[in-house]
Amino acid sequence: MKQYDRAYFDKWYRRQRVNTPAEVRRKVTLAVAQAEYFLTRTLRDVLDVGCGEGAWREHLRALRPRVRYLGVDPSDYAVATFGRARNIRKAAFGDLASLRLRRQFDLVVSSDALHYVPDDELRRGLPALVKLARGIVFLELLTADDDIVGDTEGLIRRPASWYRKLFREHGLLPVGAYAWAAPPLHETIAAMELA
Repeated sequence: MKQYDRAYFDKWYRRQRVNTPAEVRRKVTLAVAQAEYFLTRTLRDVLDVGCGEGAWREHLRALRPRVRYLGVDPSDYAVATFGRARNIRKAAFGDLASLRLRRQFDLVVSSDALHYVPDDELRRGLPALVKLARGIVFLELLTADDDIVGDTEGLIRRPASWYRKLFREHGLLPVGAYAWAAPPLHETIAAMELA
């Protein structure tokens, strides 16, 4: 079974660098812009699911210093090492409902994680993820249709159409690159804003 321990994060986030800090900053900037565009206000809070060490947090804070950040990850290492300082809680994707979060977030992110989550766990966790979103859900993932470079161990190669169907079944509307509008936004979206 794949271990998300210190050795894993050292290999993929420090030595081989799947994403450089500049690439992460561009993704964060895109997600913030999309959320603020559709919410028509400044971003207030972010839920980062499968956050690892919380790499998005520093970039979010650089763009929006007052943003509230909550990370969720199944890695014992990430939670033990960064949990308190970066506000990361332990939970796997399928266990989101067990966190009993009582609020919704302007932006819910899952970056570079869903393609490692088994089908049954993805189906179990998605309803909770959608319930936690009042704005944009940013789901960056790799599909069977993509050329993939990086960590392919445990990667589940599903077609993009499989994800699109699943997300629509759970009430998410496509509105841009990796961006899906949560149900609270649906009535405000114009036809040409849909991707």
